[in-house]
Order: sequence, then C-alpha cells, then structure tokens
Amino acid sequence: MLTELAILPEDALAHIPDHLSYAEAATLPCAAVTAWNALTGDGRGIQRGQTVLATGSGGVSLFTVQFAKLLGARVIATTSRADKEQRLRDLGADDVINYRNIPNWHTATRELTAGRGVDRVVDTAGKLEQSLKSVAVDGHIAFVGSVSGNWPPVDPRLLFGVAATVRALAVGSRAQFTSMNNVITAHRLRPVLDQVFPFEEAVAAYGYYESASPFGKVIIKIR
Repeated sequence: MLTELAILPEDALAHIPDHLSYAEAATLPCAAVTAWNALTGDGRGIQRGQTVLATGSGGVSLFTVQFAKLLGARVIATTSRADKEQRLRDLGADDVINYRNIPNWHTATRELTAGRGVDRVVDTAGKLEQSLKSVAVDGHIAFVGSVSGNWPPVDPRLLFGVAATVRALAVGSRAQFTSMNNVITAHRLRPVLDQVFPFEEAVAAYGYYESASPFGKVIIKIR
C-alpha cells in the first residue's frame, strides 16, 4: 500500500519476525507468502531430499530458493542473467540454469536429475509446458502466473504423461503467513533487498523496478 497511513481490520494484521527491519518485513505479505504457499500449501509439502525448481529470479523465486533450502530440498534455479547465477548459488541454489543460453531449460533440468525430473516446480514465468516437461511423475507444479501476460495453450497429453498436479495460486492465507513467520524467526532468515527508496521518490522506485531487473525487492520507505 503506497500510503503513509492506513486503517485496517485487526484480523488483517500479523506480527512480524522481531529480527527483521520494517523494510525487510514489507517483502513478506506478497512474494514471501506466495512462495511459502507454493511449497507447503498443497497438503503434502516439500519433503527433505526432494528437488525443487524455481523459475526466474524475481521476488517469489528468491523466497522459493530460500524456503526450499530451509526445508531440506535440493534447489535448481533458472535465470537469464549471468551476473545473477552466483548470487542464486549464494542464496542456496544447488544448480543454476541460464535459460538465455539454454532456451529449452527443461532438458537441462532432466539432465541434472538423471532423467527423473524435479518433485516440484514453482512456475512464476507462465512456462507451463516446460514446467510439465521438467517435473517428475506424480510431481507438483505451483502455477503462480505469467509475468509476460501470455498464456500459450498446453497439450493435455503432457499433463497426463507425468500425472502431475498443477495448482494455481495467488498469495496465501493468514494461517500460512503465521506459519511462514515462525520458520523465518526460527532460522533468522533475511529477505533479499535490492534498493530502498524514500516515499518522495516512489515514481523513481517504480521506474527502477521496471527497467533495472533487480535482484531482490525494491522498497519504498515511509519514514
């Protein structure tokens, strides 16, 4: 909410982890809880030793890398930027695929998993066809949406062939938010911030977010 003051119902609020700054906590209600829902909200959740694929290096994907690693998963991440590859590894990714160099990144995913595929894909790019080609039999695809706005058709035979679950989701519940905060607190996890702008420079902040391909969240600070 781009406002200095807001009136909210009490049940719309939750305590933030006490080790986080307000700027860090501002990243949680959208990107973080979406990633947490993608990893845990289907009733099965991630099991230690499973493999998770996070597509792209946006806010949801960065939280996916961090949370999946905390939950004991092997993490594969994709990016189009060579300068982000090591940063993803530093954040917890075990393997990184540059999809600018390897457009058919599902083939690299299969190679990294000895042909089996990953247990879960968190698809933030709308590349559902490639996600289906990357997932293992009886795997799970958390379909967050399409950053491009394009929705290409998908061959149903791909879905049938892997017997996967595709779950569309948007953000998460208050209960999921509380559960996520407990894990963040226990592990002293810190969100990734790219830049913090003062309230008076909100327009510049939006322009930066649109054009700079940031690594981490762009924050507009009230005080």
